[in-house]
Amino acid sequence: MRRLVACAVLSAGVFMPLVATAQDFAALFREINPSVVVVRAKGREVTAARGVGQFSETGSGVLISADGKVMTAAHVVHSMDEISVEFLGGERIAARIVESEPAADLSLLQLERVPAGAKVARLGDSDRVLVGDQVVVVGAPYGLSYSLSIGWISARWQPNTVYRAIPLAEFFQTNATINTGNSGGPMFTTSGEVIGIVSHIISKSGGSEGLGFVVTLRTARELLLEKKSVWGGIDGMMLTGDLAEIFNVPGGVGYLIKTVAKNSPAWKAGVLGGDRTATIQGQEIVVHGDVILEIAGIRVKSVEDLTAIREKLGTMPPGTPMTFSVLRAGKVVELTGTLP
Repeated sequence: MRRLVACAVLSAGVFMPLVATAQDFAALFREINPSVVVVRAKGREVTAARGVGQFSETGSGVLISADGKVMTAAHVVHSMDEISVEFLGGERIAARIVESEPAADLSLLQLERVPAGAKVARLGDSDRVLVGDQVVVVGAPYGLSYSLSIGWISARWQPNTVYRAIPLAEFFQTNATINTGNSGGPMFTTSGEVIGIVSHIISKSGGSEGLGFVVTLRTARELLLEKKSVWGGIDGMMLTGDLAEIFNVPGGVGYLIKTVAKNSPAWKAGVLGGDRTATIQGQEIVVHGDVILEIAGIRVKSVEDLTAIREKLGTMPPGTPMTFSVLRAGKVVELTGTLP
């Protein structure tokens, strides 16, 4: 009898809070869901089999202002030709990139309009978040819109430590389930405040293995809201060392353009992307595009220089001439566009 009583007490102590927590999360989901969006983008890619072809990308995002600003991940939208945002209920709104920082995997979209029923998310203080705090992620994993996952903060990583391909981002590591399509979606505290933007996972299987990485809201505030990071619309790779020699790049370093987004500042200036692939030193590379040597008077010697260029352009008023020096077919060509 004593054992049965003890079990009953233990059950009450353990399971009753879990039921209450489930109810709390249901209420939380209803509160935050109207601020979450599905981001759908169309762009071009170059493959050995097809040459230049179209492809689509699905991600997530979060509405952060009443005038229609949406935060998302740069890798979902950065070099895309068309972007739309889908709200709860299925209404789609056209969007354009106004700021982007690939070195932190962050982009800021501007909607053509904000639909009725949309809700602006509350932005929190990511500096106050501790390892062990419970968190919520809402997004569109594998296109399954408005899916909720719950987990904990596993670690906090300073910029340029855990993921050097994205050197400017401070990351939360989380065991909340994150899959393809969650990218760009918000991470919330249990009180409903946004504290991060989902970036990527580390996985051997390709699916979630409890190693998700989320850019902290501190990073997003600094790079997208407090500074202006001008979107140029280009995507490519650095050429250094042997690769720079193979391409005969003046000065031994440059940025090979893979894709230029339609109607972006670089597109309007006449910067050209690649249209075929070649295997060089065992690596498949998109070629036949311009090699950027200099933008706005800043020589491109590293990925960090691209960030410095975006920051410099961000201090200039719209309509200011935007100059490019590119290597094209063995010759240096000067191009000029205007800042948006």
